[in-house]
Amino acid sequence: MPRPAVMLHVVFVALLLALAPIPGMAQEQTDADLKKQMSAEEFRAAGLDKLSQEELANLNAWLNRKVDAVTTAVTATLAAEVAEKAREEGRQEVVQKNRGFFDFGSDEPIISTIDGEFKGFGKGRQYRLANGQVWEQTDSATLAGVRRDNPEVSIKPGVLGVWYMKVKGYNTSAKVRRIK
Repeated sequence: MPRPAVMLHVVFVALLLALAPIPGMAQEQTDADLKKQMSAEEFRAAGLDKLSQEELANLNAWLNRKVDAVTTAVTATLAAEVAEKAREEGRQEVVQKNRGFFDFGSDEPIISTIDGEFKGFGKGRQYRLANGQVWEQTDSATLAGVRRDNPEVSIKPGVLGVWYMKVKGYNTSAKVRRIK
């Protein structure tokens, strides 16, 4: 399955490609004589029937320039908004992917499950989580006699880059560090 950042870039490119024809389409619509774009009644109601051919051609040219300018501005604004959203989502993905390796200022715990059987805490043990992270216990906290399959865990940041893992249903926490 593609990563969210890759999917976002695909959507961004698709949006730009979809918007690219807009200036051309607007040009096609307004290049035609206003007389052909409007019904005879609309043309007369707008007072355009009083214009000479040269005045009508000048009005058509002015309208084409205005439509082109607005279309270009809207396309640029949409592209900038999509690019900014892509940057922010990419930044969020990096923050989430690297939590535990670096401090990004988030106090939120990492919630996941241990992938497989949990046999209690023990210094040096490694815990592979369902989210793909691997953590190693660095202190001597113990939780002997426990055997659970795929238990839910929360890993909370402490001070100075220290992280603590706690298994749901138990009060004991173990100091851990992320190794993968």
